[in-house]
Amino acid sequence: MAILLSNDDGITAFGLQALSDAVATLDEIWIVAPDRNQSAVSHALTLQRPLRIEQVGERRYAVDGTPTDCVNLAINGILPQRPRLLISGINHGANLGDDVTYSGTVSAAMEATLLGVPAIAISQLGSEPFDFGTAVQFVHQLAATVLRDGIPADTLLNVNVPDGAASRIKGFQLTRQGKRRYSDAVVENVDPRGKKYYWIGGGEADFVAAEGTDFSAIHSGRISVTPLHLDLTNYVSLQSLQSIQIRFP
Repeated sequence: MAILLSNDDGITAFGLQALSDAVATLDEIWIVAPDRNQSAVSHALTLQRPLRIEQVGERRYAVDGTPTDCVNLAINGILPQRPRLLISGINHGANLGDDVTYSGTVSAAMEATLLGVPAIAISQLGSEPFDFGTAVQFVHQLAATVLRDGIPADTLLNVNVPDGAASRIKGFQLTRQGKRRYSDAVVENVDPRGKKYYWIGGGEADFVAAEGTDFSAIHSGRISVTPLHLDLTNYVSLQSLQSIQIRFP
């Protein structure tokens, strides 16, 4: 049995090495991660070309694909047997609120969950250089708990750790997914030949203040643990939309 690690920041990311060191005592560690930064690729799966795999160390592989590719290849081809747990991260930056739909970090955990492997995605707020000290302490304990007790079916855990020393963090909180608001998220500019180009993601992001959300927990200095479910059905709307009547010719 083993623990599989992946990420979206790439095989050489400091967060991935910190994660490996954090959980090395829990089980045999395998790392299958992208060979370069694959942030914000969401749940993309490469279908139009073959994937290349390079072994870069003992039980350590780089893939020229997305985080989803890495997890799928690892579970269905590279590892000699199914892992007990997949942990994705430690991401260099937050994955809060609506950002989980874009995140390669979260999508790696989602792919493992789809394949029946318990999964955790962990991200660290802040900027370079990151201090992963609190994150590694927390993920070690959380991983040990999941290995012992499991996770509910079709559910992954999305963890976000505040930026700051352990002495300033006030524990953790189970949360629901929050909501971001973006403004001026597209930057328009002109290249040397006079042609316009656009850069997505240039705007400032804010969050909707609401108790019980991942944003609220982080704002109050707590680690956020959000259980995300694969079933995206809105069951309240499923009932309210029963009144729709459409007649076909």
